[in-house]
Amino acid sequence: MRDDRECHLQGKGRATAMGIRSLTGRRELLDTARAELTACPGVLFHGPAGIGKSVLVAALLASLATHDRSAGTVLHCSPAEEDTRLPFVGLIDLFARVPENCLEALAPAPRAALRAALLRGREPVDDQSRLAVRVAVLDVLRNLAATGPVLLVIDDLQWLDGPSAEVLAFAVRRVEGLDIRVVAAERVADGEQPERLRCCPPGTVELAVPPLTDGEVAHLVRTGIGVDLPPAVLRAIQDSAAGNPWYALELGRAATRERGPVGVGRTLPVPRRLRTLLLNQARTLPETARRTLLVTSAAARPSLTLLRAAGLHDPAADLAEAERLGVATADADGAIRFRHPLIRAAVYADAPEYSRRQAHALLAQSVTEPVEQARHLALAHPHEDETTARTLMSAAESARRHGAPDAAFELAELAVRRTPGDRSADRADRLLAAAEYACDAGHLEEAGQAAETVLAESGSARQRVRARLILLRNAGQALEGAHDLIEEGLRDADGDPEAEAWLHHWAAVRGLLCGELEEAARHARRAARHAARAGDTDTRIGALATLARVRSLAGAPVAADAALEEALTLVGGADAGPESWGLIRMRAILALDSDKVTEARDQVAGLLAEIGEFAGVEEVLATLVSLTRIQVRSGDCREALRTAARCSRAMAETGVQAAPALYAAALAATAGGTADEARHLAEQAVRASEADGDRLFLLRALAVLGQAELLVGDPRGAAAAVEALQRVKELGEAMSAADPPVLHWYSDLAEALVVLGETDAAGAVLREARIRASGDAPGSVLAALERAEGLREAGLGRAKEGAVRLRAAVDRLRQLPLPVELVRTLIALGAVERRARHRNAARAVLGEALETATLIGAAPLAARARDELARLEAGERSGEAGAGGPELTPTEARIAGLVGGGATNREVAAELFISVKTVEGALSRVYRKVGVRSRSALAHAMAVAVIASGAAVDSGEDDQVKPPAQAVMTSQPGRVQVPRARGTRR
Repeated sequence: MRDDRECHLQGKGRATAMGIRSLTGRRELLDTARAELTACPGVLFHGPAGIGKSVLVAALLASLATHDRSAGTVLHCSPAEEDTRLPFVGLIDLFARVPENCLEALAPAPRAALRAALLRGREPVDDQSRLAVRVAVLDVLRNLAATGPVLLVIDDLQWLDGPSAEVLAFAVRRVEGLDIRVVAAERVADGEQPERLRCCPPGTVELAVPPLTDGEVAHLVRTGIGVDLPPAVLRAIQDSAAGNPWYALELGRAATRERGPVGVGRTLPVPRRLRTLLLNQARTLPETARRTLLVTSAAARPSLTLLRAAGLHDPAADLAEAERLGVATADADGAIRFRHPLIRAAVYADAPEYSRRQAHALLAQSVTEPVEQARHLALAHPHEDETTARTLMSAAESARRHGAPDAAFELAELAVRRTPGDRSADRADRLLAAAEYACDAGHLEEAGQAAETVLAESGSARQRVRARLILLRNAGQALEGAHDLIEEGLRDADGDPEAEAWLHHWAAVRGLLCGELEEAARHARRAARHAARAGDTDTRIGALATLARVRSLAGAPVAADAALEEALTLVGGADAGPESWGLIRMRAILALDSDKVTEARDQVAGLLAEIGEFAGVEEVLATLVSLTRIQVRSGDCREALRTAARCSRAMAETGVQAAPALYAAALAATAGGTADEARHLAEQAVRASEADGDRLFLLRALAVLGQAELLVGDPRGAAAAVEALQRVKELGEAMSAADPPVLHWYSDLAEALVVLGETDAAGAVLREARIRASGDAPGSVLAALERAEGLREAGLGRAKEGAVRLRAAVDRLRQLPLPVELVRTLIALGAVERRARHRNAARAVLGEALETATLIGAAPLAARARDELARLEAGERSGEAGAGGPELTPTEARIAGLVGGGATNREVAAELFISVKTVEGALSRVYRKVGVRSRSALAHAMAVAVIASGAAVDSGEDDQVKPPAQAVMTSQPGRVQVPRARGTRR
């Protein structure tokens, strides 16, 4: 008994100490408990063993001590299971810190009874003495409360002995109005309610402690044991712990001690302490019932039908016994489930090895599904056997064909272990197959380990080439440093056209990602030629697809289409199954770049429905990223957010933060989220792309970052947009990229420069973009250029010419299924018309922009449209105040206000995050518009504007009273008018 109690207390102590440091997943619940305790007389945490109740109790006490130094008297007890048979032991622990003088102040009879209950006298034996104990406890609590707050803390309330529980229940019902609170924790089974609520004051709040999420479990295990476990081990812990933090930590510690692989014929080790806790009741079952539970734990989908087929005599009766003890149960349809996943693991781990083999042998003869049958066969014969190994490999290939890469990986790994030692070539081939299946499943670490093993051990040049191919695939987007790996592979592949084709194809992919487009095209053509010589149609198709992408990026859509059509012909058309998936996706992107948005959406949506769960992580991710791009352009902004979220979840399962998934999330946020969210995600995507050396996605991530900054609509955002988009321009030029998205980003750069007042620089960018745009450029590219050119014209003071360009862009976009681009252009046109005081025209286009943006879920653009309408209404309310005065752009107004207030050019540049040269250029335009020649004259003109603005307020023309220093800056944002200096020409 003593050993069990020490085990209980030590386990609780470790869990409590760990929990107080991390409180993973419990911060919100802790805050709730603290808030409830200020308004209610008590808080009762409840949940199953190990869920973290004691952690929360300890954390709540620590929090109260930190935030409320005058917490008063704290009485604490934490009984163990064996204490339930010891009368008043809970009361003894609870009153251990009660001063002796508190007992001496009691009346003689209650004092004697209480002293006896506390083992300071004879134990109370009759009803009168037991009543005296209750009265004495109540009096002590009242006396303590008279001097300050009292907090009763009862952890593991379920183990509180009966007499102590009765005394506590009597007392807490009678403390109303006193400053006495209770914090308690009670263990209850999943889904059950506490049974000892009577030990807490009426009005106590019950707080169920929920399981942790998989992400929280991963964080807890990593921080709790101080090491990163292999992904397969961590997944097994998440599955078995089912959100229970104590289980997860115990399993994690056991896994670090065992250091064996999980999921390849070896199960997750369950430490003896957990097995004792979980199987205390199950070990009392008869031998036949325990055997039934073992076979059940070994089966992938246990059922009564399966157990009967395995030859078990009366499994229903055995499970009825197990259900009575709360171990396992059979549903109405005969399916069997354990009360907790860890019980299943514990039953299996607790059995001797020979008993497990017998269980698997029975199941191998009973199941009909080939993959599961092969797995049981391998586990029933844990020794080298070529026949078993071949059976396992056949099952692994079947699992992969049926879209179960995890099962394929496990079976191939089992085949490796069953391969006889004198068949090293077969072992290497099977290890490479296992690595490929691991890649399919997203188990990158396991795939890399298998490939490295073959690379180090195999004497076969072809096997070493295959190992390098897996390492290249494992690198994902981070291929910049893979040059040596490819060159080493080409040396091994010399004379083997098929292997050379593989490596040239990877060199083409690397060149594409690294922005070396000519090199990429050269390698893609060589890969296609070598593959044709070797009769390797798959690699030839992949090389042609890569060539199509390179040609598209280089602005050669005709050549791209030709390469893609050749690949589709080789594969047998778009309906050829998995071999055609990448080509369909490529064709959809080419259609998207040509403004055939509906066609692109239909192709990728159909592809996603077709691949379902049968594709590997890479295929699913690429399809989701493509679909997000299409949905954003087609105006399905809400769907784009959902698709990007699916993309992020797919990557989270692999434990890798990939730039494509971050890019998709950022792009969706620019369309349907918020500017801040889009900026944050885009910055992450930029960092991930830079870490990978992936210039292709770096281009995209920087472009989205620029778009997110432009959404802010102020000089600082515009300055940040210019910085990001200037990098896009430089990268695109270095890569010789000229596809439609790049030209769209040129337009964004020009727009950002116009916002900053750098109209000359914007003009240079637009002239370069016009040169790059071919005669058959898509309509969306021409519309984007027209929009930027119109904004530049307006920025130069030529509002009429600017409106003409913008209306041309609007008319062009009305012919295309691109509502997001249309809304952007309508907002730009509305802003120009508003500044030109064409209020009816501005109201019409801005109203259309707001209606369309709201309909498609383009939240950031809807906010911009509302802002512009608000400025229009503010201008109408102010009437003709300042009418006829020169109009400054938002950036010019900010600069004029700062300079008028005495700031130097350098100080203005620092404040607005723009260059001194930009300040000087904008200041020259301000001088010209206002009609002044010096900073002092400008300061005078700005002061006059403040007075005029104040007069408008005094006359009731604007009911929003602003301080004088703000009047120029914030009255009618975006349309600031300043009186010209006297004597100047209009």
